[in-house]
Amino acid sequence: MFTGLVVFSDLDATLLDHQTYSFQAVLPALKKMKERNIPLVLCTSKTRAETEVIAGELGLKHPFIVENGGAIFIPEGYFPGSFYKKARVKVTRKEGYEVIQLGVPYRRLRSVFKMMRKKTGLKMVGFGDLSVKEIASVTGLGQKEAEMAARREYDEPFFLENSFECRLIENLPNPDEHIIGQNHSVGPVPGEAAGFWPDQKSEDTEDRDKLYSQLKELALSCGLEITSGGRFYHLTGKNDKGRAVRILKRLYRLQLGKIITAGLGDSENDWPMLRAVDLPVLVARPDGRQVKTPGIGVKLIRALRPGPAGWAEAVDFILFMVDLFSAENRKETGKKQGGRHG
Repeated sequence: MFTGLVVFSDLDATLLDHQTYSFQAVLPALKKMKERNIPLVLCTSKTRAETEVIAGELGLKHPFIVENGGAIFIPEGYFPGSFYKKARVKVTRKEGYEVIQLGVPYRRLRSVFKMMRKKTGLKMVGFGDLSVKEIASVTGLGQKEAEMAARREYDEPFFLENSFECRLIENLPNPDEHIIGQNHSVGPVPGEAAGFWPDQKSEDTEDRDKLYSQLKELALSCGLEITSGGRFYHLTGKNDKGRAVRILKRLYRLQLGKIITAGLGDSENDWPMLRAVDLPVLVARPDGRQVKTPGIGVKLIRALRPGPAGWAEAVDFILFMVDLFSAENRKETGKKQGGRHG
């Protein structure tokens, strides 16, 4: 059976549920992938610490891409050492991984972020401004998960004034005593206990888009990028998910020969990944929003259901297509062999 398929996947609102972060719905499809030895490469805006935990819970032992392409973490020995030279990539060894670093160090991102906030006068709140408890509040993560989300290396997630997250910060208990970044108890998030997490929506989409464009231009003037994720904006270097995916494609081709690649995502920061694969899948947004997918074209596959349910349906469809491709290949090979011996 053809096994030269490699799947790249976003996490938030794609493989993980937008509200609960559950991945139970993907497990049957993931089991099929494991039975066929198909690598699943997590490709996320999350940190290494967060991604390691999720990969472990999913039983994955493959490379993963973190912080919007900031770095690729490859388990030691996964690829022969000679492959890196052939793929023309530099590797450093760190804590059981062979690491390909593509992003800008977090300290530099924070410096530019503070400059942008001062220059624009906007209320911009980044993860570097928040305590662990505040990160837990604005993300809906538990305390332990929020601590891992705070360990940024290549990406600064942030939100703007009038966003749900900003209103949440403003409405924390004892607002007169609240200073962003100080450690103190923030109490439960409204609706969190019931498993509900409101989608971030702008009351004035036109103004929000204008602000976003201005910030992108300012970041670009500093040699950085801003993208929009499923919940937050992200300030990064020139790295993106697509560049990291292309590097791993080269390495997998050296290992497997001819491959087919698929990618699943839901947000703007996934577009580079989707453009870099053969079978791009756009998973429906939880709020039903129709999003633009520049540069992807007619080959785009749309999963009509959001989150893990849409992910599972799309993977089943991809496996069906690969099986069909394999059957056609075998049929063509049989015809050629029969012609030579007839």
